[in-house]
Amino acid sequence: MFARGRKIAPYLFISPFFIGYAIFFLLPVIQSLQLSFFRQVGLNKAPRFIGVDNYTRLLTKDDLFIKSLTNTTYYALGSILVIVPLALLLALILHSPKLRFREFFRFLYFTPNITAGVVVGIIFGLVFEEQYGLINNLLLAPLGIDNVRWLREPRWIMPSIILLGVWKFTGINAIYFMVGLQNIPPELKEAARVDGATRWQVFWHVTLPMLRPILAFVLTFAIIGSYNLFAEPAILVGMEGGPNNAGLTMTMYLYTRGFRELKMGYASAIGYSLAVIILALTVLQLILIRAFRED
Repeated sequence: MFARGRKIAPYLFISPFFIGYAIFFLLPVIQSLQLSFFRQVGLNKAPRFIGVDNYTRLLTKDDLFIKSLTNTTYYALGSILVIVPLALLLALILHSPKLRFREFFRFLYFTPNITAGVVVGIIFGLVFEEQYGLINNLLLAPLGIDNVRWLREPRWIMPSIILLGVWKFTGINAIYFMVGLQNIPPELKEAARVDGATRWQVFWHVTLPMLRPILAFVLTFAIIGSYNLFAEPAILVGMEGGPNNAGLTMTMYLYTRGFRELKMGYASAIGYSLAVIILALTVLQLILIRAFRED
């Protein structure tokens, strides 16, 4: 009896986590998948089974969903093509042994990541303000450039959100890259230089391949974070996405359908469509950077 109790005891200690996980995560995920095949408006009305009609409507009849998907993909491309390269460049600079106060810079670039998204949205709402904003007055005015209506013209809304992302996420991604750079054996770079490799060839053929696991990690979280972007654009341009819905993201659209219009079945379909898109893009980028190679 005592021996049996000793076998059961470890499972009893870890059971609270799994019970909480099942109740507060796994069960809602399964129920939302089921609900995505039903039409339910409001919380008290009984759902009606409609099959894949919610998904069909998303892809063929819902222009706002396509708009939100386009906007979110726009931001995701900005994250991958702008934020991640800037983070790698910053990491290479901070990794230089000649740089003084490196620990201070690491702390400085980490702080935006611990700032709440709502606070960041409010601050950048002032930064992008047309008449008195920091960018128009201190950066563009001395160059003789007229004030840009960052949050009022559709063409500037997504670039504004990408600029916000540059400020918030470049630093933390640079820290991830710095960790990878510190784990590269210096002997490999030295051997490449002895063989006559230039600085660019050392970076391309030694440093970058050795950073492949970190690059896969950063790109994966960039995709996940981009398609889950909510607080910052919601504060900057409102839940409707600003003029012509130019700042409407998929999570904002999901929130509007689910919690404002109470179309629970339709919102569940949006959520699962978002999950499938994130999964597909994540697997695709892992294949493209050859993250599954063992060498």
